[in-house]
Amino acid sequence: MSALGIAVIGYSFMGRAHSNAWRNVGAFFPDVPAVRQAVLVGRDRRAVDAAAARHGWAEAATDWRAVLDRDDVDLVDICTPGDSHAEIALAALAAGKHVLVEKPLANTVAEAEQMVAAARTAAQRGARSMVGFNYRRVPALALARELVADGRIGTVRQVRAAYLQDWLADASAPMTWRLRRETAGSGVLGDLGSHVVDLVHFLLGDPVVSARGHLRTFVDTRNGPSGPEPVTVDDAAWATLETAGGVTAGVEVSRVATGRKNGLTLELYGDRGALRFDLERLNELGFTDGLAGRDNGERRILVTEPDHPGPGAWWPPGHVLGWEHTFTLQAAGLLTALEAGTDPSPGFADGLAVQRVLAAIEESAERDGAKVGVADMDAVTSSTTRKGL
Repeated sequence: MSALGIAVIGYSFMGRAHSNAWRNVGAFFPDVPAVRQAVLVGRDRRAVDAAAARHGWAEAATDWRAVLDRDDVDLVDICTPGDSHAEIALAALAAGKHVLVEKPLANTVAEAEQMVAAARTAAQRGARSMVGFNYRRVPALALARELVADGRIGTVRQVRAAYLQDWLADASAPMTWRLRRETAGSGVLGDLGSHVVDLVHFLLGDPVVSARGHLRTFVDTRNGPSGPEPVTVDDAAWATLETAGGVTAGVEVSRVATGRKNGLTLELYGDRGALRFDLERLNELGFTDGLAGRDNGERRILVTEPDHPGPGAWWPPGHVLGWEHTFTLQAAGLLTALEAGTDPSPGFADGLAVQRVLAAIEESAERDGAKVGVADMDAVTSSTTRKGL
């Protein structure tokens, strides 16, 4: 394959993370197809020009539609707020471009369904698509998935998962697009909850089939550019999920958990052992062998060996990786699939599966925690779809 021309749409937080990945993927994964950082796209000309210069892009642009007409762009990487994911992705696929979309896939179940259908049609013409759940690329979590699949902790009975941040704990923190339903779709449920739900699916290989949920907005008004504005999304969410295989998962996500900066933790308990992960120690995986009798305490696995999933392309054992490396690993996985002519993982169908679980959680919250089936979220007339999740 000749070098693939990359266009990233969006230049702030996620745009920076993805730009860093495209700039470095060839250096650490020389066997994947080569890429060219063709163009970085954003609405603010001065800001996008500066970002393009900082992150190694050949040029900057302000019109994403014009970028889709360019012959030197082969892959479109969408890092914009959720309200534009579907529009851009559908247009890019129709133009024959490969597409990567940051999570969550879309703001509504209906949009996600449209995107899945378009991705299937585009794949028949050779255009591939992927959704950006970067935590699947953490080597310790990839190893955890292998250990579960190999039966090392036996039959999984329960999961505890939490993703806690505190950047909205201060009631004086200003209004942002993430706090408006029309742009974000939902609050912390879609932002951090989407990661957690996807990791439950990823680690267990077992889909969530029902949910009970509760949402809470602790600060209902924040100062925007023109004065106070209502917050129309959730600050925190709790859910109890059940999988097709009978696993119960307890989930908690928050952006008002004072003192927690990026606290993603997962615990998996089986009838023969257990696994524990903490993103703030992302190179480590806790493993308990439940068959070891009185010596069954947790041991630490430092996931940096060459035969562990992921680290082999980087540094010698013990030389740890960071959060930013997950995006480079994600880019490498996408490029590898493109070269092989196979569908990348996770695909849009995985993003839709997460979207339906999130919709079921919100539907349950509206019904005072009643149990809601995920399959019920197939219908585009569901209340959560109408509201925007």
